[in-house]
Amino acid sequence: MLESQWQDLLRVLDGELLSPLPVGLIVDCPWLPGWTGEMTILDYLSSESHWFDANMKVIEEFPEMWVLPGFWSEYGMCTEPSSFGCRCTWPDDEFPFPHTMMDSLEGIDALEKPDCRTDGLPPLVIKRLQHMLPKIEAAGHKVRFATARGPLNIATYLLGHTESMMAVITDPEPMHKLMQVVTDYLVDWLRYQKECFPTIEGIFVLDDLIGFLDEATFQQFVVPYMKQLCDAIDVPVKMLHNDADGRITAKYMTEMGFNIFNFSFNHSLPEMREACGPDVVLLGNLPPRDVLAGGTADDVRTGIKAMLDSIDDHRRLIVSVGGGAPPGAPTENIVAMLEAAGLR
Repeated sequence: MLESQWQDLLRVLDGELLSPLPVGLIVDCPWLPGWTGEMTILDYLSSESHWFDANMKVIEEFPEMWVLPGFWSEYGMCTEPSSFGCRCTWPDDEFPFPHTMMDSLEGIDALEKPDCRTDGLPPLVIKRLQHMLPKIEAAGHKVRFATARGPLNIATYLLGHTESMMAVITDPEPMHKLMQVVTDYLVDWLRYQKECFPTIEGIFVLDDLIGFLDEATFQQFVVPYMKQLCDAIDVPVKMLHNDADGRITAKYMTEMGFNIFNFSFNHSLPEMREACGPDVVLLGNLPPRDVLAGGTADDVRTGIKAMLDSIDDHRRLIVSVGGGAPPGAPTENIVAMLEAAGLR
């Protein structure tokens, strides 16, 4: 992000009403390579120059928009699970994905915390940013966020989604052990990113699996581990993405330590404001697939107007979609979003 954009983000966090309202979009490999029309997903993930060029293209095309987290160096869902030894599959123009590495709960006993400095893809994440940092800074931007998938998200890739979600109910003790090993690794990972890039002043954690838990299980398997992540580094911006059911997540945002929430389009702004309280910044919540990607520019304008009309107080609000930038979202629809917010 540019310094001016970062300062505006801090003003939003402080409760200042910006006019026009800011527009921010979470940008990563599901949307960006295809949008450029110049590369496949694997091109984007495997080439530093393709990655940099794609990120620069979106920043130059939409200079008014906050690209979040900005120059995101990631390998899809494979980044952190690869450190634990997950086999990863890399289609040319589909999302990469990690394979489950444990056959049963017994495998948890043998699980050891990886070293984020040497194991899996995270060292490549760091090197990509270090190699391209001179160009990033020459464009006026800085690395602002340490990023990580959440503990439950990663745990389900190690053990299996169905197995993990059942085990939080049937076998909580080994699941807590798994969650703590993953969380300890993620704390190291966030701290290492900050160590490598002192300009980092925010964390960005993504975990949709937490949206599938009931409240009692959420209190046990989400709150304490997310709090450890939020406490890992002392930064003013702490953003959480969960575009599955977010009603329980919203209630615990402050207790976990997060102050920005990107949530599902299925939840209205008034509903999320009431659940989150007045101090959490709401990042949303136009339907990403059906409107930003699948609708017309007029649909986008209509949706943004309805969204803003639904809530009287526009403080601590960033206009966005209820999730990340969706595959297939065209330039004209993003322009319409900026126009509807008064930025063009």
